[in-house]
Amino acid sequence: MHADSVLFSLCICDLLFCCYFFQVLVTEFEKTMPLPETMFCAEQIKIPPELPDILKQFTKAAIRTQPRDILQWSAAYFTALSKGEALPVKERMETPLAKQKEDAGLTPGLLKVLHKQLSPKGMVSTEELKEKWKHLCLPEEQLEAILQLDVFDEEVEWMKILALGCSVLGESLLSSMKHACEILTKDPEGGAARVPFETFSYLYSYLASIDGEIPDEKIQEFLNGIKEQADQQGGMVQLRNFLSQPSTLF
Repeated sequence: MHADSVLFSLCICDLLFCCYFFQVLVTEFEKTMPLPETMFCAEQIKIPPELPDILKQFTKAAIRTQPRDILQWSAAYFTALSKGEALPVKERMETPLAKQKEDAGLTPGLLKVLHKQLSPKGMVSTEELKEKWKHLCLPEEQLEAILQLDVFDEEVEWMKILALGCSVLGESLLSSMKHACEILTKDPEGGAARVPFETFSYLYSYLASIDGEIPDEKIQEFLNGIKEQADQQGGMVQLRNFLSQPSTLF
């Protein structure tokens, strides 16, 4: 029932947006009309055939992403669309995390958008990172706080930024790793959220080093236990392999 309501809302929004856009087109056309004695019929007003679908997809993307600054986000959306780049669009609407306030900033969905946009490059300039961050209407001070958690040059390793972003979302090291697995996995939502052990080990070791309170032997002991399970699962780590661990230690 909930899904039907959302679909109905999307259809209504599409219809309202198209009506509004048509009204704007008519208004602008009237402003630029030639002298009154020159009349045009409907057949002479040419609307690009691809325009309705572009507007429909844009409207759905805006509803899913819920940007705080619709104009700034729209500019980023159409710029990425024209360049064939990954769009600044969430896969689905999100319900806020329990600890988040309204408009609290970074969410798992937005971090996943950034991952799709920046992960192919591996190393990313801080300038581009800040630009993509701004396109999603996220607070600049939140990114500055993340960058201060480690020492970064003009270029940053995206996977480290992803890990630090997950640490902002999580209340503990293991809950941060849960966010990371859910962002990185190719499994469907709600599944095992599998990721390669090498990726898990890298992110966990990095966040543990940033935390600075977990002894190296404890880190290695934990990863050895995870690897034993991953070796029996095709080299993949699943959420259930580590979420049962004592959160007080990790």
